[in-house]
Amino acid sequence: MARAPSAAARRRAWRHEVARLLADRHSGVVRRADLIAEGLTDEDIRAEVDRGVWHRAGCHTLCIAGTEPRGEGLLWWALWESGSRAVLDGATSLVVSGLKHWEASPIDISVPRNATVRSLPGVRHHVLRDLGPAIPVGLRRTKTDVALLRAAQWERTDRAAATLVAMTVQQRLVSTSALMDRWGGTRRCARRQLLGAVIRDVGDGSHSINELDVVAACRAHGIPAPRRQSTRTVGAGRVYLDLFWDDYGVHGEIQGAHHQWGLHGVDDAVRGNALAIDQRDLVSLQIPVLGWRLDPAVFLDQIASALRRGGWAG
Repeated sequence: MARAPSAAARRRAWRHEVARLLADRHSGVVRRADLIAEGLTDEDIRAEVDRGVWHRAGCHTLCIAGTEPRGEGLLWWALWESGSRAVLDGATSLVVSGLKHWEASPIDISVPRNATVRSLPGVRHHVLRDLGPAIPVGLRRTKTDVALLRAAQWERTDRAAATLVAMTVQQRLVSTSALMDRWGGTRRCARRQLLGAVIRDVGDGSHSINELDVVAACRAHGIPAPRRQSTRTVGAGRVYLDLFWDDYGVHGEIQGAHHQWGLHGVDDAVRGNALAIDQRDLVSLQIPVLGWRLDPAVFLDQIASALRRGGWAG
């Protein structure tokens, strides 16, 4: 007849089950305080760590599955080790909220001014006077409109900042109205001029950079000015062209930020393909608003190259 488990064995099995249930909710890690709240003692925790079953990952975090935090467990670890008032912020908050195709590295965490913060590998702490509105459920994080504006300021390059704004709006994680309202209340900003322009680009649903801007830039760089809003017959219908250099067979189309949303991109492709088929003598150039905003020289060089191929002496 098998002997009944000893009291020590029963307690060990119980604490393993408690820890497993907590770790399942947090991608393999648990907070020491949560174990204590469930009835474990310091001696229980020390015993499992000394046996090499659990592993310490800081002052507040224990790894139950594996030897170090991984995946989402890294975010729980970063939050717990940053204090009870810390929140995920910036691009990290956006990714947790559902942003696709963006890598948030390092982990951005904001804490209030009077918090005590220890340096953590792979974590970038931001000490702020006002953390702003936050989502307290699950991984604590700033709301999307707040996180987006901060992320755009913290990105290393203007290109990354503009791309992040466009992607977040495109993926419908924040409405353009909420973003513009939040921007209207922003007093200090490291990229105020750029972000103000980009937010208008994605927010108004129209060409915030229009044909006149391109015409003026061409003239300033000694490039022939195009004719605006020309029409061409395609098949049984007509299409309107934003910019047209008649003498050189070059067409330029300004692509507003909204052209990449929904079916706009499909409509543009159909229109562009029809032109390419019916107007073989026409070179068509696409001028995306955000690309022009960041580096108009690239597109001016392409316009000049197309015009030279069409016979412009340049």
